[in-house]
Amino acid sequence: MVEESIGSIIRGFVDGVIVLNDTYEILWYDINADIQLDIELGLNFIDLFPCSHEQIITNGKFLLTVTEKKLMVKVKKFTMDHDYFILCVEETTNLTANLKNRLYCLEKIVDTLNEGVMMSDHEGKIILYNDAQEKLEGLESREIIGKHLWSVYNYNPQYSEHKHTFKTGKPIFSRYRAHSTINGVPKYVNYSTFPIKKDGETIAVFSLSTNESNLKDRLHQTIELKRQNVHSESNNRPNKNGTSFTFDHIKGTSLALKNLIHEAENISVHNTDVLIVGETGTGKELFAQSMHNHSPRAANPFVAINCAAIPETLLESTLFGTVKGAFTGAANQIGLFEFAKNGTLFLDEINSMPVTLQSKLMRVLQERLVRRVGSNEVTPVECTVISASNEDPEKLIEEGRMRLDLFYRIAPTSLYITPLRERTEDILFFIDYFLHTFQKKFNKQVPALSKTLLSMLLQYHWPGNTRELEHLIENLIIRFGDTEQAIDVEHLPPYIRGKIITDQPNKNKQKEMKKHPFKSIFSTSQEHYIQKVLDETEGNISKAAKQLGITRQSLQYHIKKHGLKKQ
Repeated sequence: MVEESIGSIIRGFVDGVIVLNDTYEILWYDINADIQLDIELGLNFIDLFPCSHEQIITNGKFLLTVTEKKLMVKVKKFTMDHDYFILCVEETTNLTANLKNRLYCLEKIVDTLNEGVMMSDHEGKIILYNDAQEKLEGLESREIIGKHLWSVYNYNPQYSEHKHTFKTGKPIFSRYRAHSTINGVPKYVNYSTFPIKKDGETIAVFSLSTNESNLKDRLHQTIELKRQNVHSESNNRPNKNGTSFTFDHIKGTSLALKNLIHEAENISVHNTDVLIVGETGTGKELFAQSMHNHSPRAANPFVAINCAAIPETLLESTLFGTVKGAFTGAANQIGLFEFAKNGTLFLDEINSMPVTLQSKLMRVLQERLVRRVGSNEVTPVECTVISASNEDPEKLIEEGRMRLDLFYRIAPTSLYITPLRERTEDILFFIDYFLHTFQKKFNKQVPALSKTLLSMLLQYHWPGNTRELEHLIENLIIRFGDTEQAIDVEHLPPYIRGKIITDQPNKNKQKEMKKHPFKSIFSTSQEHYIQKVLDETEGNISKAAKQLGITRQSLQYHIKKHGLKKQ
């Protein structure tokens, strides 16, 4: 049957097909059961549904609403032995079944993204180019869709990253370059390229370009807001300079900590750069802010930046500033060196700074002059620079992650914060301190820690240092119910219970402690033992090193690290 043949061909592409003769009678139909369209053969379609003769004759389209479903009906005229009208029915509300409408929605979503999206097929032809990509590169999708990438961007096809990704199936991460040039100005974008695979085969490749101009704007707005807050307050009022802490906020009872505070106070009164080295959670920024507030610069801004939190492409402009036209979206903007003025600039996690940027930072610290990106003019650097690293600088230099000349520039003086596991007195102090603090905060009275739990906490290695101990005690106070039972091991949060239990010393470790007594002392309270030997040898480094069984250089390192005193 002709009608059925025609309908069967079309039915695979839509939700329903209805075939009418030239008098609009229903000759054949095939409709999805979900639509529930109540029709029968031989009935007149126009009598059943609200549509006109003109809509059918002119190959028009119209909407039907059936059981709260919206149906788009498209009419096509077909002539064989007679005239036939083929009505293709699509359910516009069912996006799961209607792949055409779902694709339309996805394309609209892609067009509203802030990130640029460009996709190419197996021939390297551009098949998708969203609005954000147009703004980033200054091109129009209508002019480049369907064209080869290399013809649009004018490069040799053998260097095409999309072709390479299509061939290898491997993504390309974090590239920063300009593919297009508008009026002689290159349009730089930060992008990554990924393959799209189906059934194990690559069928397309797309690039996702980051719109960094928005991030730049937010960073500069934050800097400007901080500057306004600093200058809107009286310079004589405490803690209105961008800080929250002084040396009074540094808690602890160990000799190593007291010596470190004393050394930091002495350094603070001099206008000198300093490097603070300490593990995560030891309080590096706490010391940095305290040193600023103890110094003659206390009335001036304290400006902090985490070098690991900002992309490499933004870190340079954030530190040094920019001039208008230096790159796409660049404006006249001061950097943090200028913003800090004659205050303090705190470079946290400087060990995460890219090596390529370290040479520029070294030159600024050496010459005490800063040049904005894209400018030939220089501005004197008046601020003191405090840097912080959560890794040993010697290790960083050996692995090539920190330049040796930069180390000498940022560390004319240095502070080494001893990890909490080497300050047993401070572990005890902070357990009591945080118990009291959080009981008061949450208005709860809880019993003391059991001897077993206290012993395990003293022997735990505390990789997160004071911050980890604080979070643990806070968690215990929140979780612990009203009972007179002592807080024991089973009350520990599951995330840390296993680590603390497995971290207890075993028999092999105890044998090792007997075999190497200095090593065992070193792992618990090394500063006390070293100080004791120094006192016994009246500060003679050679004699003390020999008695300890270490080199002179290693002893000097630990004396400086723990802030010990030579008689």
